[in-house]
Amino acid sequence: MSKQPVFIARHEELPLKNSSTSLFLQIMVAIAVFLFAVTLSGVLSINAMLQNWNDSILGSLTVQIMPSTNINPEKAVAETLAHQNKALDVLRNMDSIDKAEPLTDKQLEKLIQPWLGDGIDIKDLPIPRIIDVKIKKGADIDFMDLAYKLAQATPMASVDNHKLWLNKLIQFADGIKILALSILALVIMITSGAIFYTTQTSLGLHKYTIEILHLMGAKDTYVAQQYAKRSAILAFQGGLVGLFIAIPTIFGIASLAHQIEGGIIGEAKLSAFDWLTIIGLPCFAAVIAMLTAYYTVKQTLQRLM
Repeated sequence: MSKQPVFIARHEELPLKNSSTSLFLQIMVAIAVFLFAVTLSGVLSINAMLQNWNDSILGSLTVQIMPSTNINPEKAVAETLAHQNKALDVLRNMDSIDKAEPLTDKQLEKLIQPWLGDGIDIKDLPIPRIIDVKIKKGADIDFMDLAYKLAQATPMASVDNHKLWLNKLIQFADGIKILALSILALVIMITSGAIFYTTQTSLGLHKYTIEILHLMGAKDTYVAQQYAKRSAILAFQGGLVGLFIAIPTIFGIASLAHQIEGGIIGEAKLSAFDWLTIIGLPCFAAVIAMLTAYYTVKQTLQRLM
């Protein structure tokens, strides 16, 4: 007669698996992780955008050459180009300047296309010439001195170092970041509150079972560990559902953002580390749920028992 294998499993005295609050907790965590993931992706994208602005915009400046007022179109273009060449000579002879290149006619046409439409020939228009200037990395440039040297070479040149425009954008982006971080803090508070509520409710439902366990010698720590383990599992499961919904949403928002022309939004890209942070949110939710449930049970039992 063959012996049947004996499976030994640890028996859990508290019937938490069939608790009526389990589904509510999973739904709350799923919603929280969804909101957290979408908002966090926005914060990380803004950080990436600001970093790209600092690397590209602060390391460059623009020199504008006003067009000549000569009534002869051909002479006006020639005079404007002559002023541009004088400005280029000044810029290329400065040690702090890495590169100075004038924009071509096609580049200028592309710049004015959103306002004037297609088929515009800039030779027929008195538009300024633009020189794109790249500053050497780590160079300390004196903008007042640069403006003075350009004015000496040609009165038609003016300098734009983008600082005023960039500062306004940075202030706007910082405002959005503060709002997003406030939302994240609110989501964490609401999630912790939901876990606190479900744990308190479950403690009330299993009050007599817990009293019997105390009579048998079980300590508050044992009961708290049971709740912490169950809450962590439920939060992780709910977090996976929220993350599963959040990822397509993030890609959808990114697709809409990339349709905006101008290149500013295009700088907001998530790195591999950013994606790992977002994917790790279910684990973060499980830790929050575990700690909240553990300390809720400990404090409640110390007060009641």
